[in-house]
Amino acid sequence: MYRNGMYSQGTQSGPMNVIVGEPYVYSALYNLMGKRVVIDTTRGSVSGIVKDAKPDHVVVQEYDSTFFVRIREIVWFMPES
Repeated sequence: MYRNGMYSQGTQSGPMNVIVGEPYVYSALYNLMGKRVVIDTTRGSVSGIVKDAKPDHVVVQEYDSTFFVRIREIVWFMPES
C-alpha cells in the first residue's frame, strides 16, 4: 500500500526505517558515484555510470537507459577502466 509516496505496512505512519544490510557494498558504490562500473547480478550484468547509491539500491545509467539494481542482488562489481 502506498500513501503519500511512501510504502506503508499496516498502521505505520511516516517513512519506513531502512536497515543497511550490506554497509560495505553500499559505501563502496557510493564512493564510485560518477564513475563507470560493471555490476554482475543474479540476473545478469549491468555496466554504466553510477548516478546514485542508496542503502538498498544503486542507480546505473548507460546512454538513455537507467537501471535500478538492488544491492542484495549484486554478486560482484568493479570499476571499469
